[in-house]
Amino acid sequence: MLPPGLLGANSTASHARNDAKSELIVGIKTKQDRPTMLREWEGRMRSIRTVGIVFGLATVLLATVSGACAQGNYPNRPIHIVVPYPAGGIVDIVARAVIEQVGRDWKQPIVIEARPGANSNIGTAMVARSEPDGYTWLVTGPAVLVNPTLYKDAGWDALQNFKCVGLAVWNQSVAVVNPTMPVRTLAEFVALARSKPGQLNFGNPGTGSSIDLTAQKLFQVADIKLANIGYKGQPPALVDLMTNLMNFEIVSLALAVPHIKDGSVRPLAVFTEKRVADLPDVPTIAEAGYAEAAYLPWYGIYVPAATPDAIVEKIHDGIDKALQNPDVQRQLAVADIPGKPMPLGELAALMKTDHEKLTTVVKASGIPQQ
Repeated sequence: MLPPGLLGANSTASHARNDAKSELIVGIKTKQDRPTMLREWEGRMRSIRTVGIVFGLATVLLATVSGACAQGNYPNRPIHIVVPYPAGGIVDIVARAVIEQVGRDWKQPIVIEARPGANSNIGTAMVARSEPDGYTWLVTGPAVLVNPTLYKDAGWDALQNFKCVGLAVWNQSVAVVNPTMPVRTLAEFVALARSKPGQLNFGNPGTGSSIDLTAQKLFQVADIKLANIGYKGQPPALVDLMTNLMNFEIVSLALAVPHIKDGSVRPLAVFTEKRVADLPDVPTIAEAGYAEAAYLPWYGIYVPAATPDAIVEKIHDGIDKALQNPDVQRQLAVADIPGKPMPLGELAALMKTDHEKLTTVVKASGIPQQ
């Protein structure tokens, strides 16, 4: 056993060594190398941030390049065309005459699908919800502009959910009566209708259709009231007019001209800017004295509003080229539905002005919202 003095000395020495060691360890961690450690830590964090930034930029660049490549390669697969009406009508004629030519020019398959129902709401809403990649188009008439006013749950807003990428055709029509009716001019018919408010009838091929809107505008301008008789399309309404069950009808020229020429119906005025070659003796609506009632419905081609501008421009250019194709022009001329290429800016303006105009007509007509 060591003497107390020696033990104390050794103990003191031991404690001194331990304290020195602790100081050395602590010093290494907290004093001597702290700046170095901070520099190393900050360096590592900068490296992590740099990697993150580079990765983020690479991701954005890759997405941009991929998107640009996708747009640059457009179209590289079949294009789906939705017609929200039964097959065989004017819109179907437009789709097959104009858009199939686009497909031939682009060397891409075109798939045309008729999706009728709910006054065109089903097919229109389907396109509004589709991917905005340029591979789903809608071909339709004024219903795309007015149906949100007519229906509480149409499923879209024309100005917010769609871009018009091409003007397909203008739908020319003519006012006709049964030849036994004692009128030969539109003014005479208006006078007769005013003398019998609500007693004469009108065959309506569809609420909110181009024909219905044309008729409602005329009735408002002429200040006449006719009983509205609903039909599923123009042909059955025209048949009833020819058999004298209907008094008045507005019919697309393509459908009406053969029956006018064989004397089955009598024309009163054409809803066109100029007289038409097939009916040179029939006055325009303006010549008949009702210029304010002039309305020329048009059928447009639409895509979802979020479709990239580069794709929108390519579609527009393709449609304009197709409309100028001589064979397409012949097909449209036979059907009395002339095509008119228009710049994208004019299409957007036309869409907006017609939306306002037709919404006013619908509200003034008193058609209840469904």
